Amino acid sequence: MTIRGGSVSAARPLILEARGGSIPTSPLSLRFDLIDSGRFSALNAEWHRTLPHIAARNTISPCFGAWHDGECYAVAGWSNPVARALPQRTWLELRRFAVAPDAPRFTASRMLGFMVRWIRLRMSHIERLISYSDSDEHNGTIYKAVDWRQHQLPASGGAWNNRQRWNRTALRKANKIRWEFECRKAGVG
Repeated sequence: MTIRGGSVSAARPLILEARGGSIPTSPLSLRFDLIDSGRFSALNAEWHRTLPHIAARNTISPCFGAWHDGECYAVAGWSNPVARALPQRTWLELRRFAVAPDAPRFTASRMLGFMVRWIRLRMSHIERLISYSDSDEHNGTIYKAVDWRQHQLPASGGAWNNRQRWNRTALRKANKIRWEFECRKAGVG
């Protein structure tokens, strides 16, 4: 499989004669699958608008990609919740979700729906999925489209610097919205 990204950007014709395929015009033509964390990190760095890099202290797994004709159009990586007060064994946090600029419209919502179904089927111990969005940048359309619930969180207000979190004050200080999806009731298999 080839991977788009890197420093080269090129316009492509609608019909790709060499491969006999076409550029996807609908998210229905995308195939979703697991990808390795290295590929996820590289494409996230290329496409994520505000936080292209992810802290190495959290294990990112599982990672997913959206594919069409051997090309990747979106990536997402999950981990245990960063907030240590949240359940670490039964919740998963969507840490990064990056979509290529030439991906079909609604790719993010369709991929999020796929990932929810995949996690529910293959990670039966997970009770809740969470993700955070910056209220200045996003209005939560992808989460609303697949029935996630919104929880307003206060702005950080203070500095995040300490020995383990160097220079975190550079992070955006807008209000954060936590989105949640209940996979199953707590304690119910």
